[in-house]
Amino acid sequence: MEFADVLLQWFRDNGRQLPWRETTDPYAIWLSEIILQQTQVRQGQAYWERFMRRWPTVERLAEATEDEVLREWQGLGYYSRARHLHSAARQIAALGHFPDTYDGLRRLEGVGDYTAAAIGSIAFGLPVAVVDGNVYRLLSRYYGIQTPINTTEGKKTFQSLAQSLLPEQQASAFNQAMMDFGAIQCTPQNPKCLVCPLQESCEALRTGQTASLPVKEKKLKITRRHLIYIYIRCEGCTAIHRRGEGDIWQGLFEPWLTDSVPAGARLIAKGVKHVLTHQVLTADFYLWEPGERPTLPDGYFWISEPDIDNYGIPRLVDILLSKL
Repeated sequence: MEFADVLLQWFRDNGRQLPWRETTDPYAIWLSEIILQQTQVRQGQAYWERFMRRWPTVERLAEATEDEVLREWQGLGYYSRARHLHSAARQIAALGHFPDTYDGLRRLEGVGDYTAAAIGSIAFGLPVAVVDGNVYRLLSRYYGIQTPINTTEGKKTFQSLAQSLLPEQQASAFNQAMMDFGAIQCTPQNPKCLVCPLQESCEALRTGQTASLPVKEKKLKITRRHLIYIYIRCEGCTAIHRRGEGDIWQGLFEPWLTDSVPAGARLIAKGVKHVLTHQVLTADFYLWEPGERPTLPDGYFWISEPDIDNYGIPRLVDILLSKL
């Protein structure tokens, strides 16, 4: 059997049952793809269901405020996805319909090559191959490709190969089969090679390279930062501010971030570690209960303590607040 035929048969027997696969609504499919860009399906599905309940159409999402969207996104991380989601919803609402071409999808905020191909093929049957981490892994192992996947040459090689394998009349099923096969069968660790329908023709299995493929050049530079947060509790209120542009957590809210601890502040948690893609953060958290409201730094404002639940906050801040 041809590679595509084997995959499609495997997908019919083993494909994941997911709610956004029970529809061709491009809004539902687009929402799932944005959520799952940096999130596991198990966690992402709950967020998808919550978004669909609150904003069942793209027009409703476009009417929401950015703060409302960020608040609903809280806990998923990579908050630029939420801002792009909201901006794209407004683009679509202004357009009057969901884009149904690859180029039209590609022009949406936060939609790259992979996401445009996924939405286009699944919602509209466009014959465009998807290439994500699962596809890189499957193709590099099956064909024994040593080209690093995070290089310009590698991206072109794998995109061209995936496109050449795509059966144009079954683009949706084939793309989903490739993604599911990588997620379930040809996994990063301990792939199920002994029960793999492609085992007889898999180059990595034949040459013992499943653990070393795909190849990825090491480019990531990790920076480390230490943060000191002061949670002020005074007269039933606390102080927060919105984070600005050009740094992590843009547009989210946080307590007083400072370099020095005021007299009388009590240590609640020390050295709480939080790992981001390019940064490792450690945070100390203090509770300060002054007798009267202190003068706040520029940009900070008072809110009632219970009202903090109405503001989008980073996951790290949520962890720190849980320790109060």
